[in-house]
Amino acid sequence: MSIRLLSGVAGLALVAGAAQAEYTMTILHTNDFHARFEPISKYDSTCAAEDNEAGECFGGSARLVTAIEAARDRVENPLLVDGGDQFQGTLFYTYYKGKLAAEMMNQMGYDAMTVGNHEFDDGPEVLRGFIDAVEFPVLMSNADVSQEPELADAIMKSTVIEKGGEKIGLIGLTPQDTDELASPGPNVIFTDPVDAVQGEVDKLTEAGINKIVVLSHSGYGVDQRVAEETTGVDVIVGGHSNTLLGDMDGAAGPYPTMVGETAIVQAYAYGKFLGELSVTFDDAGNVTEASGQPNLLDAAVSEDEATVARISEAAVPLDEIRNEVVAETEAAIEGSRDVCRAMECQMGNLVADAMLDRVADQGIEVAIANSGGLRASIDAGEVTMGEVLTVLPFQNTLSTFRVSGAVLKEALENGVGQIEEGAGRFPQVAGMSFTVDAAAEPGARVSEVMVGGAPLEADKMYGVVSNNYVRNGGDGYRMFIDAQDAYDFGPDLADVTAEYLAENGPYAPYTDGRITMK
Repeated sequence: MSIRLLSGVAGLALVAGAAQAEYTMTILHTNDFHARFEPISKYDSTCAAEDNEAGECFGGSARLVTAIEAARDRVENPLLVDGGDQFQGTLFYTYYKGKLAAEMMNQMGYDAMTVGNHEFDDGPEVLRGFIDAVEFPVLMSNADVSQEPELADAIMKSTVIEKGGEKIGLIGLTPQDTDELASPGPNVIFTDPVDAVQGEVDKLTEAGINKIVVLSHSGYGVDQRVAEETTGVDVIVGGHSNTLLGDMDGAAGPYPTMVGETAIVQAYAYGKFLGELSVTFDDAGNVTEASGQPNLLDAAVSEDEATVARISEAAVPLDEIRNEVVAETEAAIEGSRDVCRAMECQMGNLVADAMLDRVADQGIEVAIANSGGLRASIDAGEVTMGEVLTVLPFQNTLSTFRVSGAVLKEALENGVGQIEEGAGRFPQVAGMSFTVDAAAEPGARVSEVMVGGAPLEADKMYGVVSNNYVRNGGDGYRMFIDAQDAYDFGPDLADVTAEYLAENGPYAPYTDGRITMK
């Protein structure tokens, strides 16, 4: 393939001359929606109705419906796909699981999606219910589901759909470490993404399909590796890393990001953008042009009235819970993933402090919170339970246990071992401090570990509090699985945090240097 950038009179003439042989389609895409059916604030959290009316909110299903319909009216051969993680993130998921997501995606007319790791949060059974409810294929190439009865006949590795008389091959990808990130159970075996994609590309190519799109919930970095190490992939629609691409502030790279002859796109998260990539192929299936941008769904995009009404109806059972004001904060509490997955952050300190405060009288000395469990910031002023649950949506419980100093050090090394990838395992802590050299090799990045003001002792046993997900090996913390005196059935982490906020209100967010970055 050779991709040309078309511009000016010469470009137009070239297009006209080749019109009979060329085919253009527009890929409309979302990823990491995380049950944000209602509009979100600039903090990716709950947006008050008055703020939405004032034009200060983004996204929400009603804006997404409008944007998709408008795009379909003006583009050629629209293909609507999702890069995974529709599940988890607000009370809507807690209450409805995948049912409301399926309803909304069917209404919007999605053509396909890939499985995200959070689609496994409540096990294969809930995922199967979602798959049965949607009217489009749900794909995952890099997993063997043959031994899982709920999924064996439900998930395809790839599929072929037709748009404008042309056949398009679609392949799904999910994180290879989903067994560490969610709860797929013991019967689903995840495999290398490169081998899986190439295997499906070869099958599709043999079947005469020469236009191939990968729907990848694997992260921007993995997507680039897949593009480099495979042949025959035309476009990768990404997810998982919540990456914004384009020419706007905060973008991690161009839209599309070209790796060889493969165009990679991603559209941040939470329904804040609708990605739009126009791709032109020649008759042999070679990409001749790829261009577009993620479209911001701000107040300039009107909300579809019928969808507003449906989401309002769905919200009725949730309102009593989430509208309860539980605390007050003097300033916004920073909880964005860009900060909390790279360094000490205010939300991490709040949650870790709350955990430790709750169990300090049980001989617990330190707290470790995985930053992947922190899903939003909180703005200044009154704090509702809904806001707390948006930050901590996973219904995790406090887990207490005892490990040696050597194991605690190993856990910290695991936590900072993928810092360059923005991995959710980054540890927010309380009762301890440490220094990180991110430039060092993984496994040798942590030094100067102090617990209660004293240096960490490798042979000493320490009382630790975390959440049940981390204690059972989530986010790579497998060293905790065999911990002593483990108890995983403490109070809900969101309740603990809400109560701590109330007891220490009005809460003043802070960082204090407990994690030093070299």
